[in-house]
Amino acid sequence: MNIMRPLTVAALAASMATPALADSKQTIYINPFIAYQVFDDQRDLKEDGITGIGVEYRFSPHWALEGVYASDSIGQKYVPGHSDYEDMRLDALYYFAGQEESWNPYVALGAGNTDFGDAGIGYNTLGSDHDETRVNVGGGVRYNISETVSLRGDLRQFHGPEESTFDTQVSLGISLAFNRTVSDSSPEPSQPADSDKDGVPDSRDQCPDTPFGTSVNSNGCVPDSDNDGVADNRDQCPSTPAGASVNNRGCERDDDNDGVVNSKDQCPGTDAGATVDATGCTGQTETVKTIELNVTFPTNSSVIGDRFDSEIAQVATYMRNNPEATVEIAGHSDSRGDDDYNRFLSQRRADAVAARLTGPLGISADRVSAVGYGEAEPIASNDTAAGRAENRRVEARFQMQR
Repeated sequence: MNIMRPLTVAALAASMATPALADSKQTIYINPFIAYQVFDDQRDLKEDGITGIGVEYRFSPHWALEGVYASDSIGQKYVPGHSDYEDMRLDALYYFAGQEESWNPYVALGAGNTDFGDAGIGYNTLGSDHDETRVNVGGGVRYNISETVSLRGDLRQFHGPEESTFDTQVSLGISLAFNRTVSDSSPEPSQPADSDKDGVPDSRDQCPDTPFGTSVNSNGCVPDSDNDGVADNRDQCPSTPAGASVNNRGCERDDDNDGVVNSKDQCPGTDAGATVDATGCTGQTETVKTIELNVTFPTNSSVIGDRFDSEIAQVATYMRNNPEATVEIAGHSDSRGDDDYNRFLSQRRADAVAARLTGPLGISADRVSAVGYGEAEPIASNDTAAGRAENRRVEARFQMQR
């Protein structure tokens, strides 16, 4: 059998890797080996020895590519005779130590094609000359006797995805190394100008005067995480709801100065100094009825769609039957996770339910508010899964002015 063909293929494959290190040592190993092969029970092949050779290109201290060719005549297990075995593959190896160390342990991953001759799967039910694509994973160790001679032990598990086969191979080989040192004398590339030293070149820096040491985004500007128009380093209310009107400190506006921000103020024109309730209205607001809505959300999501409109419709019905009532959609969470994030997520979920109520279900927006309480108002123990499930809820709290 002509062994130059697989050696040529392996050498060409290895030469495709481009070294990335300046003044680096590169090594080509010639790796003849003997191996003991344990075949999958589905194959009509005995456990037997094989021989092979590999050409390995170690293009950096830790990475290498190896082309491997192995062949032999393997005894068949369930019928008399032998089968020709031929395997060609390309592997990537990662070494945990450099070439200068005596012991070089490594892990490997690769793929290739194997011809099992007359022995296939299911005791020769596939006929003769059975080709199979296999992937492999494993590892081993290289022991450097000298700069040019080393020993290598290797253990691999092969898997044929098409037939769901698993073969195991243990091998021992001796390697001859051919080393060279590559020096990169190319000049250092000039760095683009960055006047404010924020890591973003002046050519695409949209905020060219950011203070030194400030964290910036890819445009060279201080991020605005809640998209309220106020940069994070000046934002005193970093989690304002999307679309909310904010002041120059990044906090929601309270135009009538009654202590209730505009997005929650159901009476936005109260007189200065007037005593108001949580909705921004004068008088005493009393919760007259609370119902729990059977509304669920995906993990870490506030997307609701129209799946629960029939559940939310009961709130709309009550509001139509009681035109003087307002409703607070209250979002709650369990105690797992960060307090601020739980409050933020429950607010978004309450907003999502309120949006269905004031949108498709037609309830006036000035009669609906949404508040995220996070984990602040549990109705069951957070120490059990059942209790936490009860605490993850959305409530409709109907209120009346008294």
